[in-house]
Amino acid sequence: MPNSDIIADIESPVKTRKRLFEAGHMKILVLHLISQAPKFSYDIIKDVGTVVGGGYSPSTGTIYPTLNYLEEQQYIHAELNADERKQYSITALGTQHLAAQQSTIEKILCRFDTRKQIHNNEVYIDIKRAMENLKASLRLKILHSELSAEQVREIADKIDQAAVEISRMELTQ
Repeated sequence: MPNSDIIADIESPVKTRKRLFEAGHMKILVLHLISQAPKFSYDIIKDVGTVVGGGYSPSTGTIYPTLNYLEEQQYIHAELNADERKQYSITALGTQHLAAQQSTIEKILCRFDTRKQIHNNEVYIDIKRAMENLKASLRLKILHSELSAEQVREIADKIDQAAVEISRMELTQ
């Protein structure tokens, strides 16, 4: 990423992740959504936005290639309705593929559920702020410093240590 992109990202009042989906995850999510009921592309866009939350809405430039791929793989089938709009349904092969990817779809849904909780629940505002501070400090450190391999490992170790400490916290209710 060019330095100007990093600076713009740091200075931007609205901080968004550059990439919400790991490779192939949008395809699995769209297939999962279509498996629930036949859908038009507009419904898929709305449903993905609902799953992700935080005001996200995928572009048609993301959805249409995804739908084309799923059709080419014969995971979905499109039918034209009376208005000449395509409605997408899952195929038997798509159902098999989705079943094989069940752990991946659960991981995707869990990740976005957690994301929505952090973004939408005021109780977690301090956690959201701290996460943004961590990301900003890492961006600034990378932007203004040449980190050695040892420094990179040290930073990663500190983040890993914080993750372990958080996971070991005793929660009281």
